[in-house]
Amino acid sequence: MKKLVLLVFVAVLVVMTACGGGEKEKVKILVLHAGSLSIPFKDMAQAFMVKYPDVEVLLEAHGSRTAARQISDLNRQAEVMASADSEVIRNLLIPGHADFCIDFTTNEMVLMYTARSKGAGEISPDNWYKVLLRDDVQFGHSDPNADPCGYRAILTQKLAEIHYQEIGLYQQLKDKMPQKNIRPKEVDLLAMLEAGELDYIFIYRSVAEQHKAKYVVLPDEVNLKSPEFNDLYGSVSVQISGKQPGEFLEMKGAAMVYGITLPKNAQYPEWGERFIAFVLDAEGRDIMAKNGQPEIVPPRVGNRDTLPEGLKRFFEAAK
Repeated sequence: MKKLVLLVFVAVLVVMTACGGGEKEKVKILVLHAGSLSIPFKDMAQAFMVKYPDVEVLLEAHGSRTAARQISDLNRQAEVMASADSEVIRNLLIPGHADFCIDFTTNEMVLMYTARSKGAGEISPDNWYKVLLRDDVQFGHSDPNADPCGYRAILTQKLAEIHYQEIGLYQQLKDKMPQKNIRPKEVDLLAMLEAGELDYIFIYRSVAEQHKAKYVVLPDEVNLKSPEFNDLYGSVSVQISGKQPGEFLEMKGAAMVYGITLPKNAQYPEWGERFIAFVLDAEGRDIMAKNGQPEIVPPRVGNRDTLPEGLKRFFEAAK
């Protein structure tokens, strides 16, 4: 009798599982994003999954250009790609791999350091470049070919030459910094700073604030923060690698603008659309602001007609 009851119980379990009685498998969506968005997007993903418990958000941080090439060169399927520079999306993904780019937040360059950094007790917005040029000081930035923070660091140094009227300053800083101090993304730099291998790193203010770190606030004429200085920012530029080997792009200085898009190869485009809407909506804006990156309100988009229907409501005023 006991054996019969056991067989009946097993049979019922098999039927329940076959009929969907087991736990429902979650939809997994991939969000490729700039390293500087790691902390706010972690908070964003957690809040999104509370709202949509049937979805699992997989986050993957890269330098923005590397993230874009995951899609354009490796054809990785992703539901969202968010870049620290909207021009990365426009240059590398549109029109072949994405239809639109939404400008949604900003940032600024700072010089981050620790209490152990050489010159930490005296560095200021007026003398930071002199401290970096000292023989015993090590500084670094991310790879300009992989990460917008890298080419923005170079633009910042070129703008400093103009602002402080120090002829040849950029070349001096370039010559002073060894190649080993250039790393693919800011996470690598943060580890080197913490380990004492670097004294200072060029990085975004939001990242410094998220890590509760010390940093030097640079003048607005230098930090790529203020649209009112776009004419000045645009007077300097840097060459970086293009779409094809041997091609180059000229990146001119401009006030920082982050971009977000829905790649054409998304496996679950409807969920990519919902995640982007969540980023742009009130809860997403609060998360970004809490992490030192207030969003652009209203957000901007070049061609509203290319947007999915669920995102057009954010641009009604722009009709």
